[in-house]
Amino acid sequence: MRNIPVDISALTFVCVSPPRPKLVDQDTGEVKVDRSGRTVFTVGLSAADPMGRVELLNISVSGDQEVTLGQIVSPVGLVAFPWEQVRNGEKRWGIAYRADRIVPAAVPSPATADAA
Repeated sequence: MRNIPVDISALTFVCVSPPRPKLVDQDTGEVKVDRSGRTVFTVGLSAADPMGRVELLNISVSGDQEVTLGQIVSPVGLVAFPWEQVRNGEKRWGIAYRADRIVPAAVPSPATADAA
């Protein structure tokens, strides 16, 4: 599977769904883990560009993330990758997102903002 790096330099991300464990199977409640045995979490983010367009992304990330609802964040090492599956004879496909971690965004101090 090919990972496609995502350039986040012109985007602003806001946490719209706090981290929750990603499930392998909805019926059994089995939680997904990475190769190191760490729980994989899903974090819902809105991504806004300078033109005001907004996309909602569910981003997978290993390990617990210290982000909260409404917080401006930055997904570090964000990549996109295509996926496809056949379930009950129906083909589904899409683009999934994964990040190394999600951190609070650096907010410029008022003195720095005034100087710009």
